[in-house]
Amino acid sequence: MNKKRITSKELAKLAGVSSATVSRAFSPTARINKATREMILSIAREHNYQPSAIARTLHGQGSRLVAVVVNTIANPCESEELDTLVHRLQDCQLMPIILCCAAIEDRLPLMRLASTYQVDHVVVFSDMFSADDALEIFTGIRPIMVTLEPHHHPDVSTIEIDGSAAAEEIINKVVDDGRKHFAYLAGRESSWIDQKRKEWFENALNARGLSFEAFGRGDYTYDAGFKEAIMLLRRHKIDALICGNDVMAIGACDAARRVLNRNVPEDLAIIGQDGIAMAAWECHDLTTLAQDHVKFIDTVIDLIQQASNNEEPAQRVKLTCTARWGTTA
Repeated sequence: MNKKRITSKELAKLAGVSSATVSRAFSPTARINKATREMILSIAREHNYQPSAIARTLHGQGSRLVAVVVNTIANPCESEELDTLVHRLQDCQLMPIILCCAAIEDRLPLMRLASTYQVDHVVVFSDMFSADDALEIFTGIRPIMVTLEPHHHPDVSTIEIDGSAAAEEIINKVVDDGRKHFAYLAGRESSWIDQKRKEWFENALNARGLSFEAFGRGDYTYDAGFKEAIMLLRRHKIDALICGNDVMAIGACDAARRVLNRNVPEDLAIIGQDGIAMAAWECHDLTTLAQDHVKFIDTVIDLIQQASNNEEPAQRVKLTCTARWGTTA
């Protein structure tokens, strides 16, 4: 049978210290004598005591909770970034609340429910949740918006991704290799970042006197890349295919090789976007417009720490992508 938990006041009485000293004992960054901390923690374990995050909030100490709004955790790119973010938050003694938006038509009630937990920070990776909604629902918190359409609200920090230079590098190499007929396999129509990705490559093609001759649309999945690539390649004479993400590009490679007997990259170049770990596997070895996911999450953590200081203004950070060369282009 579990022992009955004691309160912080009871723990302080047993340890012969003040309640403030008990609170410092459970804060890794607080200054407290090592022997005193160990004594308090020992008594706490003996009497099944755990500090209450809810009580911290009631006393104005913050909940240490971070609402993380994503489209889905099934997408490899988002799951890789989320895995890194969760570990970094835990290293900072912060706890994430993960909110997945993609399968929910009315997302605002979910966000309002999360706001009742008195979160200290909100990081929005999803392009289905606006900055205005974040400001209205998570009152008193400076939202951190990433992969969304740029805005200039003074109370919102933003991370902007720029892949224009990397797209130009990829197009120049592929065109110099003799490619002339390009197609683009896009993702979700409502995605602003997907529109920007297509624009980066369009501008690079235009600079070489070329343009996309065909377009397809998928949903960022392997199946979509596989099926849409078959239709594009059967209907159009294409020698280079740019995909909206790496997963669709991997599906497109398999479709070209296994169904249409196209040689990649000999007569068809295929390029992805994201730079996920899977793209670098030897069985795929995909050429991709890659984002530095570790630097990306480091920037998110920096913005969270800056937001903790209310005197710091909102930040706007731009991160650039790079070309990661594989054997598909």
